[in-house]
Amino acid sequence: MTRPDPEASPAPAAPAGAVAPFTPSLMPEPTDEHRLLRNLLGEAGRFLAANPELSSPRAWVDIWNMFRHRNRSLDLDDFGADEAAARVFEPLLDFLYRVWWRVTLTGVENVPNSGRALLVINHSGTLPWDGAMVKQGIQTDHPARRQARMLILDMFTTLPFLQPWLRQMGGVRACPENGERLLQRDELVGVFPEGVKGVGKYFRDRYRLARFGRGGFIRLALRTGSPVVPVSVVGAEEVHPILARPDVIGRPFGFPYFPITPTFPALGPLGVVPLPTKWWIDIGKPIDLGLGPEVAERPMIVNELADNVRQTIQQMIDSRLARRGNVFTGE
Repeated sequence: MTRPDPEASPAPAAPAGAVAPFTPSLMPEPTDEHRLLRNLLGEAGRFLAANPELSSPRAWVDIWNMFRHRNRSLDLDDFGADEAAARVFEPLLDFLYRVWWRVTLTGVENVPNSGRALLVINHSGTLPWDGAMVKQGIQTDHPARRQARMLILDMFTTLPFLQPWLRQMGGVRACPENGERLLQRDELVGVFPEGVKGVGKYFRDRYRLARFGRGGFIRLALRTGSPVVPVSVVGAEEVHPILARPDVIGRPFGFPYFPITPTFPALGPLGVVPLPTKWWIDIGKPIDLGLGPEVAERPMIVNELADNVRQTIQQMIDSRLARRGNVFTGE
């Protein structure tokens, strides 16, 4: 055994506070996570070096926007309808149609398999669920799976949380020019001649059709040679029963009325959830006006035709009300 030399001078002591020399053997071994992160950073660096156009902040904003709109298509029609975005909401609409409102659709065979036609529908329900359910029913149960384009009121096209959804689902702002363009392309178009008066009815006035404007839908049908298909919706009047309508609250926000229902605004956002009533949608036989486009400029005839269609839909509503039972079960 070798003994230390007593004459050898001892190693000088390190001064206080000095840092110990670097010893590679004291470094911890990198973990799998560290190796993976190092490889990812290396790959990212090589990718950016090969694609210098992605080094700008604007490029990353564009990438984020593409990710954010990944469920939307870039192929929109001239009214902004987006088939990819509409497919995202299909499960929700199917749930509302089959489970929440348990819609019974009759007379779907009266909708033409092809060509132009004008669906004339009674308006109800405060929010445009009636149009969505008519569209869903025809798309689901019609043999040709036709897509109906609904002409929507201006009041709905100005709501920031509703307007983008309606546009993507195929809704079109209600005006004669838009309706004529759609019908000239042989599309199926839905109109609600009651307008704001239809969605803003008091609960006591439910299912009493308001005046059908000045017969604009009749002029539209005459100018395009489109058959008129009457449609009645029963069950939607009870989803948001309007008890009061203090217009002084709604007008500063650009709304024609401010609805007060048993659940809104008392329950806040939950008050917007519609009640699960039982719905019936009845589609009547097409009405061939049998007149040429020149009659569209004769107000007396137009008003008479509009009143006839209104009476037909009112009779359809009354007939359904006489047969339905409980509002929620239908029995």
